Amino acid sequence: MANKTILSAALISVAAASSSAFAVPDAPEAWEKCTGIAKAGQNDCGALDGSHSCAGLGKEEASENEWVYVPEGTCEKLAGGKVYQVKPAK
Repeated sequence: MANKTILSAALISVAAASSSAFAVPDAPEAWEKCTGIAKAGQNDCGALDGSHSCAGLGKEEASENEWVYVPEGTCEKLAGGKVYQVKPAK
């Protein structure tokens, strides 16, 4: 019986440690699309000009049509970074 208790306690400790290892305590609450900083093949989702519709297909470095998500308030601090803002329909 004591062995079962020790084993249970060990499994609970491992589960608690592994779940906290995947926690991201400093994860930002808000993100923004940042253009002009993506490396070739490292873009998030489709190009702004419609040339492709999938992540990882950007062929140029720092293209204004390719974007990545960054924590809000970060984009304009990066060299070449511009926040992509959807223009309201007229």
